[in-house]
Amino acid sequence: MHQQLVRPIITEKSMQDAKIGKYTFAAQASMRKEAVKKTIELYYSVDVTKIMTRVVKGKTKRFGMRRLEKHLSPWKKAVVKLKEGQKIDAFELGT
Repeated sequence: MHQQLVRPIITEKSMQDAKIGKYTFAAQASMRKEAVKKTIELYYSVDVTKIMTRVVKGKTKRFGMRRLEKHLSPWKKAVVKLKEGQKIDAFELGT
């Protein structure tokens, strides 16, 4: 199994959701729910009870002095719910 990218998304909304046990992650668009769940459980040592995913379309951005357009890749947003009483420390920034 090759290394798959899953990283936390830290925003105001995700921090509010973290207080009720929902944590938001960015993953590769090609990952399935089972792979996202397994990666989060291995890396953070928690038990995922529910996972909701959606694909975020890639956007067109302008870069550089000549303002060349570049298309950014689509990615998958995953919101996971953990077993009661568990939490992820990456989302405990200001509390």
